[in-house]
Amino acid sequence: MKITTKFLGEIEISEQDILKFEHGLLGLEDEKNFVLLPLDADLPLAMLQSIYNAEIGFVVAFPFAFKKDYSFDISEEDREQLQIEKQEDVLTYAIVTMKESLQDSTINLLAPVIINIGAKCGKQIVLQDNKSYPLRYPLQALEGSAK
Repeated sequence: MKITTKFLGEIEISEQDILKFEHGLLGLEDEKNFVLLPLDADLPLAMLQSIYNAEIGFVVAFPFAFKKDYSFDISEEDREQLQIEKQEDVLTYAIVTMKESLQDSTINLLAPVIINIGAKCGKQIVLQDNKSYPLRYPLQALEGSAK
């Protein structure tokens, strides 16, 4: 099927690429179907795009590339909702707020997006540790595995 995206224009996706977010994203609870699109092979960035609304698309990044000690536990309730059986199926992304330059952009470490690639579902969760994991962490602090 063809979808129109916020940053990449019209693209072709297959049904198996669609990720279901049962509860939507924070502030966008009615948006439940997204696709994860690669942006640049040299950067730890992708795009989380609504399949029905071209205006709803977010640049997302692997948070571990920007904060190497980033870690958190997924609650049992979230594990059940995401149908997590093995850790290899889980991908963690964080939403990026893009500024004029990548160095001025920030990443939301407080509310990561957890995706179960095997089950094709996702959920955005809010962490309780808002001192260690801020809403706006500078991207210029590239310190993790993508350095």
